[in-house]
Amino acid sequence: MAEPSAAPPDLRRTAVMTLLTVLAGAVDAVSFLTMGKVFCALATGNVLFLAFALAGEGDVPVARPATAIGAFLVGAGAGAVVLKWCAARGRPWFAVGLAGEGLLLALGGTVAVVRHGGGAAAVGGSDLVVVGAVALAMGLRAATALRLDVPGMPTLLSQTAIARLVSDVLKEPHEALRGMSRRQRLARTRWTATVVGIFAGGVLGTLLLVPLGTGRALFVVAAVALLLAAAHLAVPPRELKELRERRRRGKRGERTGPAGPEAP
Repeated sequence: MAEPSAAPPDLRRTAVMTLLTVLAGAVDAVSFLTMGKVFCALATGNVLFLAFALAGEGDVPVARPATAIGAFLVGAGAGAVVLKWCAARGRPWFAVGLAGEGLLLALGGTVAVVRHGGGAAAVGGSDLVVVGAVALAMGLRAATALRLDVPGMPTLLSQTAIARLVSDVLKEPHEALRGMSRRQRLARTRWTATVVGIFAGGVLGTLLLVPLGTGRALFVVAAVALLLAAAHLAVPPRELKELRERRRRGKRGERTGPAGPEAP
């Protein structure tokens, strides 16, 4: 008998994380191209920009990367605490994370539109409020992705996925996808989706900037994140349904098993 294809929960998680990876690529395109040489999702890039600025080279002011790094860390730390609190009480923490991300991106977009209209947020100097709001959103995204822990899909960077994909292909260059186990196929699919997702998001974000500018481009990304959160609430995953059922049984005095994590 042929081995079954990837299970629906695996496919659903892969699809969701791919979409989030595309959004992260779009955010970095918007931030780098219109906020003045700063990344709001790729924290590694900001660490380097800060190093260049402190060394007095690269024509990068200290304030931009420092603001992005600080806001990212605050978002990641606060997100970890809030999401843990939600999970411990059986709340839909994944939807909470996405909703928070969407609202913060919308806040950044609103500030950009009010201050810069349909132009770039870097006009007249980088708008640190916009940078901070967007980096805060991406820090929260990092906490959400870490809690979900889908192997090979961190959503914010692609270096590891590229290295693993190349290594896996070179180790078994003649093995077709059909000859792989379900686990191998899923791993390659996720690594490929991460790399392609970042690239596609960068292209999408760049194309959005031409007609929309910084603020409205952020609105588009925020809307997708909020729609994904709403979809997650409307169609909760099986694990969350089971957790809620166990909690209802527990309130009625029935014996319950350990609570499992929520997953999209």
